[in-house]
Amino acid sequence: MKSLKELFDRITQRVNINLRELKFDVNPFVKDLVPFHQLVKFYAFYGITPHHPLDFQFRHSNLAGSYFLGKCCTTNSILYKSDIRGDELKKKGDTCEFQGFKIPVSRDEAIRIEDSFLIKTLVHNFSHDPETLENFFIRNTVSTHYANIHGSPTDGSYLGPFATVDLTTMNDCVIGAFSYVQAGEISHLHIEPGTVWVRSPNNFNFLYRYPLNKLSHYIHFTAGAPPQGLLIDFVEDRKEAFQRVFETMNIDPSVTIPNNASLDRFAVIKPKTHISDNVLVAQRAFLQNSWMGKGANAQENCYIINSRLEGFNVTAHGAKIIEADLGQNVFVGFNSFLRGRPDCRLSIGKESIIMPHTIIDVKEPLSIPPGHLVWGLVTSPADLENNSIELKELTKISEGFSRGNMFFEGNGSSFVTAFRDRIHHILEANGALYDGVKNKGHAQKNQNISFNTIQPYPEGDLKGLYPTIIIRP
Repeated sequence: MKSLKELFDRITQRVNINLRELKFDVNPFVKDLVPFHQLVKFYAFYGITPHHPLDFQFRHSNLAGSYFLGKCCTTNSILYKSDIRGDELKKKGDTCEFQGFKIPVSRDEAIRIEDSFLIKTLVHNFSHDPETLENFFIRNTVSTHYANIHGSPTDGSYLGPFATVDLTTMNDCVIGAFSYVQAGEISHLHIEPGTVWVRSPNNFNFLYRYPLNKLSHYIHFTAGAPPQGLLIDFVEDRKEAFQRVFETMNIDPSVTIPNNASLDRFAVIKPKTHISDNVLVAQRAFLQNSWMGKGANAQENCYIINSRLEGFNVTAHGAKIIEADLGQNVFVGFNSFLRGRPDCRLSIGKESIIMPHTIIDVKEPLSIPPGHLVWGLVTSPADLENNSIELKELTKISEGFSRGNMFFEGNGSSFVTAFRDRIHHILEANGALYDGVKNKGHAQKNQNISFNTIQPYPEGDLKGLYPTIIIRP
C-alpha cells in the first residue's frame, strides 16, 4: 500500500500549493477521513450504452466504489464511491454560444480528473467554460462527502461536505460545507459554510447565508473529525439498503417500470413506490413508499420517502424529500432537505422553485403556495415569510431587495427566466418530455446500460492502486 499512501501525499501537497494564498491546509480535513483499507474493499464499475462513447482511461489511481459513464480519464487520483457521469458531454460538431460567439466543438468532450481526491462526489454535466469546450477538467482538487461538481472545471480547490459548484469555473478556492456557488468564474475565494450564491454578471446576484449556529445541527465539519449532523446521519442510517444492490449481480425490479422510464440498477426502490411514464431514477437514489408522476426524476444521492410528486418534478442531485406532496413542475435544488412529518405534511404548490441547498424542516403542517421561490432555513410559517417570494413579484424587481438573510440585486425577471429555462432543459435532457417519437432523454437512453467491474491490486506496494487500463471500442 506504499504507492497509495504516496499518491495521497502527492495530491494533498499539490492542493495545498494552490491554496497557499488562502492559507488553507487540506491535510487535517482529509487525513484518515477514508482509511486506506477502505480503498481496497470495493470494485469500480463503468457503464456501456449505445448512446455514449466507450472511452475510459485509468492511470495510477484508486477508484474504489466509483462509477463512470461516457468519456472519462483519471490520472494520479483517488476516487472513493464517486459518480463520474459523462452522459451530457459535448460532441464533435456541436456549437456553443457565448456572448454572441458561436464556437464549434472540435472533438468529443472528456471529463479529465488529475491529481485529485474525490470522496462520494458527483461529477456531471459538461464544461461551461468557453475556453475549455472539449476538456471538463478537475485538477489538484479535494472534495468531501456528497459534494457536487456540476459543469464546473476546477483547479486547485477544496469542497467541503454537501458543497456544490455549479456551472462555474473555479481556481484556487475553498468552498465550505453546504455552500452552493453558481457564479460563472471565481478565483482565490474562501466561501464560508452555508453560503448560497447565484450570480449572472450584469444580470443578477442572489446571496444567502445560513446562521452557522443553526446550520451546525444539519452539517458541520472540523479538521480531525468526520462530517457530523443530521444530513450525514440521515444518509448513514440508510446505507445498508445499498449493500444488496452493490453485492448482488442480478436484481429484478421490485416495482413495475414503464417501457419509457428508467430505473438504475444501482438505485434502491422500497415497496409501495409507483413509477410513471418518462420517470428517471439515477444510481444511488433511494425511493420508498412514494409516487413519481409522469416525467418526474430522482437524481444521484436523492432520497424520496413517503412522498408524492405529481409530475415533471426535478429533484436535483442530493436532494431529499420526506413526508411531502409536490405539485407539478416543482423544482427542488441540489442537496436540499425537505422534511415534513407523518402528522404534519409539507405541501409545495405547482410551478414553485426550491433553491439549491434549502432546508425545510417542519413540525407543524406547512403549505407553500404555487409559483413561489423558497430559500434558506424554514422551520415554521414565520420562517417561510422571510425566506420566500412569489415568482410574479420577483419578476417585477428591477434593482434589488433583501429579505431575512437573503440579498438580491439586479433584474428579477432575468433570474426567474434563467431558472425556468434551466428547468426545461433538465426535463428535456432527462426524457421527461418524450412523446414516443421525439425528445428521448436519459430515461429512455439509459434503459439498456450494462456494467463492467474493475479491481485494484490486492497485495504488495501497489495494493489499492488500479492497473493502468485503457478501454476503447
